Amino acid sequence: MQTKSRAATAKSRKKESGSSKIKPKASVPLEQTEPLVEDEPKIEEKSDRNSSNSAGDSPQLLPAEIKLVCTQDNLANHLELVSKAVPAKPTHPVLGNVLLVACKKTQRVQLTVFDMRLAIQTSFDANVQSPGDMTIPVGLLSDIVGKFSPGDITLVSREALNREGEDSEDSEDSGNNITLPEASNSPVATLIAACGRYQVRGISSEEFPAIPEVKTAQTICIPAETLKEGLKGSLFATATDEGKHILTGVYFKICQDSLEFAATDGHRLVVLNTSIQGFSKKKQAEIAQPLELTVPAKSLAELERILSSRTSADPVELSYSTESALVEFRWGAQRLVTRCLEGTYPAYPDLLQQDFQHQVTLEKAPFIKAIERIAVLADQKEKTLSIRINSEEQQVSLSLFREFGNGLEQMAAHVNSDSNLSISFNIKYLLEGAKAIASSQLQMHLTQRDGPAILVPAGNRSKPNILMDAKYLLMPIFKD
Repeated sequence: MQTKSRAATAKSRKKESGSSKIKPKASVPLEQTEPLVEDEPKIEEKSDRNSSNSAGDSPQLLPAEIKLVCTQDNLANHLELVSKAVPAKPTHPVLGNVLLVACKKTQRVQLTVFDMRLAIQTSFDANVQSPGDMTIPVGLLSDIVGKFSPGDITLVSREALNREGEDSEDSEDSGNNITLPEASNSPVATLIAACGRYQVRGISSEEFPAIPEVKTAQTICIPAETLKEGLKGSLFATATDEGKHILTGVYFKICQDSLEFAATDGHRLVVLNTSIQGFSKKKQAEIAQPLELTVPAKSLAELERILSSRTSADPVELSYSTESALVEFRWGAQRLVTRCLEGTYPAYPDLLQQDFQHQVTLEKAPFIKAIERIAVLADQKEKTLSIRINSEEQQVSLSLFREFGNGLEQMAAHVNSDSNLSISFNIKYLLEGAKAIASSQLQMHLTQRDGPAILVPAGNRSKPNILMDAKYLLMPIFKD
């Protein structure tokens, strides 16, 4: 099968376009839950999309005739950064692709993934010889690039897959380059490295949906380490049952000088409070009401993963649009955009304001080790851990009884109480809560055997530079 030469292809593309403006992109079917766009996305011209998709720079989207050179390490790392946000079963093929935009003016390459609910974008330096844009299957591209040896990679866009993998201007005349059948003139990325050459068929960037712009006058600067620790200390307590819709996210309450994280699945509650820099684009005197939003845990898990891999000390800018319920996190050349969950988060402050008559202080590490040892007896059928607090002997006992065996752990503790107390908890919830307390010791505040318990940090903080007040509330397992 003969194919058009590059000159003929370029001429054909120019004739089809008729002007510098690019035709509207095809619409993409939406996911059923919490898409970033309410209806089928209205695809803007590329010049418009550029304004909302920028991440630290503004690469101009151009017809796909790309040629760029970058390092294997740079491309692999940034593909890894965005690839985990791609859904396992995209509702449209293009949603399983990464949008690659090469900008000659800024000499940067921008990568974007968007599954209609979560968008992640990053960019990095490269030698862009010919600018353009295309989408490439992100999983396949990441696997290929990740297995290349360190060194330079050349990426070139093509009109069709070449069986020999050769790059020839006169393929039509020579007859040496036999091409595979084209798929709707879809672009092809040719990757050339010292070890070999690979070609991957992509999809036109015209089909890639635009990321909605977060239009707001409120932008909050949050220290990256503070945000990361807040997410780490709260995400584990969110609900995984989609039936508990609002509980599948982390609740943020942002005041002029403080940020509060809250998460609950109905059985336990985490509340973290820390100071922040405040609003950066509005005077504090103009902020009358706290900013409250609930962000999906799945989106925040990606944010925590990315923040954990970065070394920059630059703060993270949080922008929230009350009209569209969109939130954007931006740091350096990266940004993450997601839609917030709808609904009212449960009123949890009253649960923390109870008369806690018993206070027990424990060394955290031995306490966790004891729970982990005794947990070998637990399973889905029996997961109740009994705790007995002995004020006379200043001791705490942990026990778990099964038909086939039982376990008992005892350890010294500082018990501030006039009476003894026995209480039982879900062993998994207790262990996760103890691990989340970022200090060398922890305190248990208790009311009675059928009342809630709260774990708080004590002793030396794991990260003394982060002033974070943490409370982990746990409901007991009570049987008459």
